[in-house]
Amino acid sequence: MRVKCDELTVSRAALNNYGHLEPMIRELRDRRPLDLNAQAWRPANPTGTFAQWQTEARHCLLEGLHLDPGPLDLQPEILDRVPRDGFILERMAFNTAPWSRVNGYFLLPTGVDYPVPGLVIFHAWGGPMLFGKERIVDSGRDHPVLAAHRAEYYGGRYCAEEFARRGYAVIVIDAHHFGERIPLGVAGVPDQIDPFTLGTEEFAQLNDRVAEQLYLGVRQLNWAGTTWMGVNYWDDRRCVDYLASRPEVDAERLGCTGLSGGGWRTNILGALDARIKAAVSGCWMTTGDYQQVYNADGAIGTFCLLPGVWDRLDVPDLTIMSAPCASMVVSTMDDPLFPPEGQREAERQIRLGYEWAGCTQKFSHNAPNKPHCFDVDLQMDALSWFDHHLKVAARN
Repeated sequence: MRVKCDELTVSRAALNNYGHLEPMIRELRDRRPLDLNAQAWRPANPTGTFAQWQTEARHCLLEGLHLDPGPLDLQPEILDRVPRDGFILERMAFNTAPWSRVNGYFLLPTGVDYPVPGLVIFHAWGGPMLFGKERIVDSGRDHPVLAAHRAEYYGGRYCAEEFARRGYAVIVIDAHHFGERIPLGVAGVPDQIDPFTLGTEEFAQLNDRVAEQLYLGVRQLNWAGTTWMGVNYWDDRRCVDYLASRPEVDAERLGCTGLSGGGWRTNILGALDARIKAAVSGCWMTTGDYQQVYNADGAIGTFCLLPGVWDRLDVPDLTIMSAPCASMVVSTMDDPLFPPEGQREAERQIRLGYEWAGCTQKFSHNAPNKPHCFDVDLQMDALSWFDHHLKVAARN
């Protein structure tokens, strides 16, 4: 039986709550059916199988995204191609929906035998919205804000390039409302922007304006009948399509990874796209109950708003339903966004779920005493995980 919100013990002081309405919220949470949470579904369906649960859970999540663009011709185009140390950097464009065409980076390793494994790598949510993919790929230009973000969260590295140098083909795009996909010509945001040319103060002011439009964008998507995560999931799935379309990439050896909001996108893509054979989700794992009593403001962003999902599923179920995908979950224990108790409970549920799926060895929980980050050590851990599951194990 699930522990009630009021009975949960969190070792840290709550970062936020809902004032005198907090008890009402906790009562609402305690009354949720959570009928598709793996640990609740199993005793309620004693003759049910993992495959049956997985099918139902995936259907619920996919429906909760409230978007299906249908079949699509990517119509990919390589805009330019530049040799780098250990890889070739292509700037390219492709369709992600009938109404959307995005620019991205494709990093192709050199000095290797093709085809190679492929990775979709996601940038973090938190940070400068005027930049997205340029946080983890060197565009050839830099900015003090980018450099500071890279130093704090990525150990000073353009992390996507490190994966390419290790022999992985990598694709990176901007999330919706980030980088080249910010809303232009509204609320003081100019029709055209080159963020690299902005001074630090001007950058901060403009970045704030873009951030202020975020929830307007979420409401616009809602009234259009969809969700922020629905848009991004299909963008991310088209990235998998792109990798699979390249002759230099082995479509049977694909993975994904990202930090924070990128970890969340990793969770969703791994849950719903069976072509993903290995995943490393960085700093976005907890349970809903623990998160509600600790920090529903600073960590639960627009990407989490999925009507029809969270009354039936919990966050650990996203990773469980990805099995047999080889999933490493990174939960940094000094992360202020998530309580350690929620991270440990999520680990417990995922581990039991992978045992149920019959692939215990394909789940790993990496829980170092670090802040919210994807630093050099964690990048190397992720590379070791991918090397084992997309190179060594895939060839045996």
